[in-house]
Amino acid sequence: MTHLLWLYCFVFLLPTESCRMLCQVANKSKEKISARPHGVCDGVCVDNSHCSQPCPPDTQGNTGFLCRQKKWHKITETCRTLNAFNIFETNSYSVQPFGGNTIVKEYARKSETITDMLMQKCPEDLSCVLRNIQQSPRIPGNIAVIVQLLHNISTVLLTGVDEAKMQSYSIMANHILNSKSISNWTFIPERNSSCVLLHSVNSFARKLFINKYPIDISDVFIHTTGTTISRDNAGKNFTFSMRINDMGSEVTGRVLIGRDELQKVPAPSQAISIAFPTLGAILEASLLENVTVNGLVLSVILPKELKRISLIFEKISKSEERRTQCVGWHSLESRWDQQACQIIQENSQQAVCKCRPSKLFTSFSILMSPHILESPILIHITYIGLGISICSLILCLIIEALVWGQVTKTEISYLRHVCITNIAATLLMADVWFIVASYLSGPVTHHNGCVAATFFVHFFYLSVFFWMLAKALLILYGILIVFHTLPKSVLVAALFSVGYGCPLLIAAVTVAATEPSKGYLRPEACWLNWDMTKALLAFVVPALAIVVVNLITVTLVIVKTQRATVGSSMFQEVRAIVRISKNIAILTPLLGLTWGFGIATVIDDSNLAFHIIFSLLNAFQGFFILVFGTILDPKIREALKSRVTSAKWVSRISEVIRSRNGRAPGKMCFFPSSCLRGV
Repeated sequence: MTHLLWLYCFVFLLPTESCRMLCQVANKSKEKISARPHGVCDGVCVDNSHCSQPCPPDTQGNTGFLCRQKKWHKITETCRTLNAFNIFETNSYSVQPFGGNTIVKEYARKSETITDMLMQKCPEDLSCVLRNIQQSPRIPGNIAVIVQLLHNISTVLLTGVDEAKMQSYSIMANHILNSKSISNWTFIPERNSSCVLLHSVNSFARKLFINKYPIDISDVFIHTTGTTISRDNAGKNFTFSMRINDMGSEVTGRVLIGRDELQKVPAPSQAISIAFPTLGAILEASLLENVTVNGLVLSVILPKELKRISLIFEKISKSEERRTQCVGWHSLESRWDQQACQIIQENSQQAVCKCRPSKLFTSFSILMSPHILESPILIHITYIGLGISICSLILCLIIEALVWGQVTKTEISYLRHVCITNIAATLLMADVWFIVASYLSGPVTHHNGCVAATFFVHFFYLSVFFWMLAKALLILYGILIVFHTLPKSVLVAALFSVGYGCPLLIAAVTVAATEPSKGYLRPEACWLNWDMTKALLAFVVPALAIVVVNLITVTLVIVKTQRATVGSSMFQEVRAIVRISKNIAILTPLLGLTWGFGIATVIDDSNLAFHIIFSLLNAFQGFFILVFGTILDPKIREALKSRVTSAKWVSRISEVIRSRNGRAPGKMCFFPSSCLRGV
């Protein structure tokens, strides 16, 4: 009996005491943990220094801080409550083993174990983790665990994805896509977690099997629809209407597959589309990109034969002053790419895009630039200035035509006026094509017309600079070589080759090299692309190089002409060269300064002052050429005065003759004898 009593005590009482001791130790350890500060670093805050703090009780992980401006700022967080032991609903996995905190990488490896256990416990519908996932807080560590779980599920399940599995998968994804969790995505150490989520959902949906009836799985923050398509269909469309957050109104998105595209489908196939209202903001927050997604993110999974689809995005922010771009998500480079789409139509409410789905591009959306595209003052300056510029250039050409015979008596003056006339003519054509391009850059984009307008604007603006270069080369030729060594026809041919041949070559090579990949135009305007192909350099580099060459030429003229003396045989030619040099010295800085501010607007497109200065200088270039290239030229003024004076004398003589003849004022004498009969 005594032995039985001792055995009873050994079996029951000792473990009880041991448990009591273990609980006391655990409570003390919890007290120690809770006594430690959370969210505050103990050390001295030195700029760019780091520190790490443990997570609050009942969570594993830690929080990382960075010191900026003498204050600690949270930059990473791995706090989590989900793990392989408590994510399942059954009690057999609900007991959490005793022990200290575990580092994040150990749980990253355990996520595979969660997937294996999930495949064993509920392979039919994946529902045995839904309750605990939905009840878990949306803290960064839990988000990372769920993202890794979704990624592993999409990798493990190669086939056999039915509506039930897709429903459970969507519920898991919906939990971390909640608008209330967006800020927590910024603290996940793995910055590409949002990209992994998008890729995983698309990959899992690609394996979805649609039997006879369409599938429609709708959650608050993810909506999946699927159906079968064939060439007999008149067309297919998927329409979504979802809230961005709990308070906002619904935003719509549509996927349209045209009948012509459906004719390319060889056999009945599946078409699946997924809409995400918050994923755009999550991608922006986690990747720290300076772009704003302004619509739903629409994923489209189609047969490989379908190459073109139309997408209609309702804008979240309905602003007319901000630039809209149709984009596709590049799955390998994890970024939004403009090459996948082009904008077809746009207004303040929505944007219509035409996109090319492929293995690289499955998800699409629209971006809104963080900077204001244009202001009313810029529009008024541009069009008023262009009107003045065009009138000035027409007046310049008229003046040149009136005085041509009087100001082109010498070879050098003839060549000079050939240059100034062609500068005015090319700038006039550039301004006209600029107006055409601005019209084609409206809400409805005419791609082929836009390409043509951009080509001519590029060509004629380059011609203005190359004719300026031709004038500089003419000066160098006059200084270094005697003008009469080459026939005038050869010099004229050389000037036209430089003035038109070089710009034509550059403009043609630019469009041939960039247009096949849709990198010639800007998405929002008929002008050379900058973001993708840097096609704008084909204008900026030659223009600024010519500005530098012309300024060097003017400097050389100043040095050389100091040696010429009054009365020398070279004096008249030197005076002509100096006159040309003054013209270039004035116009070159103006033109160079204009496009210098043009580069500034590309580098810093948010600076309104740069845009205003560029618009003023660019719009009034024709006026500058009229003033500094024509009116301020003393030879032209003298020729105009002489022409006006001679016109007055002719008028007086005709009046005298008519009065003596006693004839009607409108009648003229053609023969001297008839005019003298009345004398």
